[in-house]
Amino acid sequence: MNERRVLADSEIEAKLKELPGWTHGGGYLTRHLVFRSFTDALSFMVRCAFEIERLKHHPDWCNVYNRLDIKLQTHEAGGVTELDIELAGRMNSILSGYSLKQ
Repeated sequence: MNERRVLADSEIEAKLKELPGWTHGGGYLTRHLVFRSFTDALSFMVRCAFEIERLKHHPDWCNVYNRLDIKLQTHEAGGVTELDIELAGRMNSILSGYSLKQ
């Protein structure tokens, strides 16, 4: 399996069925999160940082107070690859320990 091969839209859509909360568009996987506090948002980001470093695959993300916007794309490949799917799954696993605002 080549984790750096850009996935077809149909492949991404199939994989998104196993990644609740993530969407696909504009060449990225995206997720918008609203945490209960700034501390929760920052804690989540720090916990994700360990997985990000393990994978050596860094997201585009923006944090403002308790909000976090995440965009995943394998830039050198020019689109979404298995590496992005893997990171999204790891982020979802970490997220299971947090309460989000509705």
